[in-house]
Amino acid sequence: MMGIGLMASAQVPVVTWDRYSLMIDGRRVCPVMGEVHYSRIPADEWQQEVRKIKEGGVTMIATYVFWNHVEEQEAIFRWDGQRNLRRFLEVCRQEEMPVVLRIGPFCHGEVRNGGIPDWVFTKGCKLRSQDKTFLAYVEKLYRQIFTQVQGLQWKDGGPVVAAQFDNEYRGSGDYLLALKRMAQKIGFDLPFYTRTGWPELSKPVPYGEMLPLYGDYADGFWDKSIEETTGNYYKAFNFKGFRSSTAIGTDLLGKQDEKVNKGDEAYPYFTCELGGGMATAYHRRPFVYPEDAYAMALVKLGSGSNLLGYYMYHGGTNPEGITTLNETQRTPGTANNDLPQLTYDFQAPLGEFGQTYPQYYMLRPLHLFMHDYGEQLATMEAQFPSSQNLKKGDDSALRWAVRAEKGSGFIFVNNYERLQNLSAKKNVRLEACGVQLPRLTIPAGCMAIFPVNIDGIRYATAQLVARRDGKVYMMQLKGIPTTIALQSGKTLKNVKPKGLSAPVFDNVYLLSQQEAERLFLPASVAPSPAVQCQYRKVREAGQLRSIQKGPAKVAEAPTEAEWAQAAVYEIALPAGSSAVGARMLSIEYQGDCARLYAGGKLIADNFQYGRPFLYGLWRLPQGVQQLELRILPWQQHAPIYLPREADKRPGESVKGINIR
Repeated sequence: MMGIGLMASAQVPVVTWDRYSLMIDGRRVCPVMGEVHYSRIPADEWQQEVRKIKEGGVTMIATYVFWNHVEEQEAIFRWDGQRNLRRFLEVCRQEEMPVVLRIGPFCHGEVRNGGIPDWVFTKGCKLRSQDKTFLAYVEKLYRQIFTQVQGLQWKDGGPVVAAQFDNEYRGSGDYLLALKRMAQKIGFDLPFYTRTGWPELSKPVPYGEMLPLYGDYADGFWDKSIEETTGNYYKAFNFKGFRSSTAIGTDLLGKQDEKVNKGDEAYPYFTCELGGGMATAYHRRPFVYPEDAYAMALVKLGSGSNLLGYYMYHGGTNPEGITTLNETQRTPGTANNDLPQLTYDFQAPLGEFGQTYPQYYMLRPLHLFMHDYGEQLATMEAQFPSSQNLKKGDDSALRWAVRAEKGSGFIFVNNYERLQNLSAKKNVRLEACGVQLPRLTIPAGCMAIFPVNIDGIRYATAQLVARRDGKVYMMQLKGIPTTIALQSGKTLKNVKPKGLSAPVFDNVYLLSQQEAERLFLPASVAPSPAVQCQYRKVREAGQLRSIQKGPAKVAEAPTEAEWAQAAVYEIALPAGSSAVGARMLSIEYQGDCARLYAGGKLIADNFQYGRPFLYGLWRLPQGVQQLELRILPWQQHAPIYLPREADKRPGESVKGINIR
């Protein structure tokens, strides 16, 4: 699967944009952008992980350059190992994957101080402003970043196609513009530049300087509430013309109105932070379902977005530093949540160790559709026949939208909302471009895109997936009989999938959902059987800690002294590389949180939320045969949100440990 045109010809493709979309050499594209943080993944894994990202249908990568990952000590820049940005960009060039660099200086990303090094807080300057002292330090950072980027910009045939300045900034656009001018003076010369389109700026950036990109999440670890469905996240599952979100970063940004900067709707509608998953904070631990990510993506596409950007698409692990590099309540900046010290799995389509969560496959048909039908989709305006202002859990009517132009279009349907169990909608009549579909029952949880006057099809109650080599591929939707009405006048009813073995008519192939999710992927290898690990408890948990609320008025994670009171287990790894090799350790446990050690060194951590505690054994130092697991007990009535899937029994225990 190709990117959006990187080095596809001898000449560098020309990237432009207008109010609809990006264009590559004048051809409209609807990219899929996946966030992955290169410095949170070991360098020797980059190539295989970028390939996996690409196989997921992602056509563009976004990555933060965290300032404190590369200049944790003043004037000592580290571009070695997994901090080697240039090497990562070279991998992306080899894999024909364009890159959007998010270069800060403030990034957030659940990194200590939002990425700003501790030492900057001692300089007496006003951060994230045009303070001359602060900008002098930022200029040194940008110059260093440019040494990594030089020769790898898009104009050079490299992968770097754009840059984002700062993140979630709400002050004057003059500051963002100063960052851009600084970068350009240093040598950044890119097809376009971006900023986060939320919150509303106190003074807008002049039109054309930076494209605003938006986002939405199904839930947020940052919410101070410990209730199950808090906040405005439910709005992400409703088709609407309003591009932004009022739920992102409420811990930092507070209550937000449904407002964007005047003039921003003259830009194309792009997203950069659509929740591919969600991190777990100590006080709030959402369990994200694959349907959450898929429904949000489909709703954004149906609402008019022409670039879907996932945050995160690939999880990671914080690198070693002089201090810990995770966000906590007691660091100098952006300190509202206690995140695990190491893990940043994010329940993303590709997790911390590159493991696939179900949404990796579930999202692929949508990504293939955007790649193959993006040129046609890009100029189709969004229409909203159903209400744009539904309340949480509103089950009174079907949520649907239309994108259409010149007699062709797509009908987008979403009958899913996180944790709300929407009912089946009977006797539904959908219409677009003067074409009425037959009356349908839309099953509970159904999410679909129906074509109208596309590829010789007048309408179909199946979903278009791809168009390659003269063949059209469609996906049957669970619970909806497939009818395909041709523009020639012929109508096929109750069509059954034949997979790739034969077309259902002419050049049209009807696939099951599973076949569509794996379309164009190499055949999967059957997983090896799980290997059980021997373990034994060597120390009971000590005195229960008193869970206090920290400066942000949410529960604080355990201190190192409190970890000394944890129950301790020894895990014996099976001898021989064939038993371990490139496999995952999976720990099922009951408790509050857990840590894994090798030779006394912390190698992994986990806040229990209902999924197994995982570790990629290929990252172990050679010769390690024994690990130590520490578990702190769960305490009833702790001021912590645990999801339905979590084990809420007081105490701690190990349920099972295996290698898979």
